[in-house]
Amino acid sequence: MKDISRSALLTVIISAITFAVAMLGLLIGAKPMTLAQALTAVASPNDGTDGIIVWTLRMPRSIAAFLAGGALAVSGFLLQSITRNPLAAPDLTGVSSGAVAAIVSTFVFFPAISSFYYPAIGMAGGLAAASMTIWVARGARASPLHMALGGITVALFLNAVTTYVLLRGGPQSPSVLFWLSGGLQGRSWPQIVYMLPWIVSSLAVALASHRVIGVLMLGDEAAAGLGVNLSVWKPVLLLAAIGLVAGVTPVAGPVAFVGLAAPHLVRLLRPQDSFSSILLNIAIGGGLLLTADVVARSVAAPREIPVSILTALIGGPIFIYLAQRRDISIGKGAIE
Repeated sequence: MKDISRSALLTVIISAITFAVAMLGLLIGAKPMTLAQALTAVASPNDGTDGIIVWTLRMPRSIAAFLAGGALAVSGFLLQSITRNPLAAPDLTGVSSGAVAAIVSTFVFFPAISSFYYPAIGMAGGLAAASMTIWVARGARASPLHMALGGITVALFLNAVTTYVLLRGGPQSPSVLFWLSGGLQGRSWPQIVYMLPWIVSSLAVALASHRVIGVLMLGDEAAAGLGVNLSVWKPVLLLAAIGLVAGVTPVAGPVAFVGLAAPHLVRLLRPQDSFSSILLNIAIGGGLLLTADVVARSVAAPREIPVSILTALIGGPIFIYLAQRRDISIGKGAIE
């Protein structure tokens, strides 16, 4: 009980810090605001320019960043748990690249298809890419480093496909190129509504399955011995992980390394169980991407830096550190 209370307290503290960052995001932009002005604008959404800026631009963008970061973090946690691979993440297993390649191909070759269907298309692309990575990893005895290398290879191939499709499609608008870099510029309430069904449903599956996730982290043999049907639960959780990416990618583009870094930061806090781990991943992943987005739109204002550049600066060194260590555990497993 004490450990559960500690995990809940940590979640509240991290959420409070994230809320403070979100408030800071309301103050920063082409038109700087004081805290008093921002609070007045929040209370009066239709009262003057400040209210329009806060409610139309800054607040929905911050919410979208938090939702995207939390979803990517939980996706990484699920991928690492079901594969017991500490180097698994949406971008390192090819899932993000598969989703992007499918969405871009649809955008270029089938422009009549509504963007409403992009998450489903992205999910199909992500599932195909994940299947390809798993097939490659099985051929290499499924060691974590081989799976990471297989995922990177698949991602590079799919990135090349995306580039070819874009070249075939002719000059692209700056908004498309910015989306491909990973960014949240111009995101508003419709994009949040667009993301929510995919993120909420996939998170609900993850939270409802937290006991199964905890057992899977013990290893396939132990899980099967405890009555877990691996042929059912692994595909279900894989679909939940890809569903989270499918909900994020059409809105934020391919955001790198949040799904890798956040689960490892959560493990440093030693949560009591998988349910607490999922909540902490939402808080830390959302906080990471929200902070990166605030920095991305303020460090070179009025211009913006793609948020994936900043997340890569955080996640790249973490990946190198993890790849060099041999004692990083997922449950009772470790890099071998």
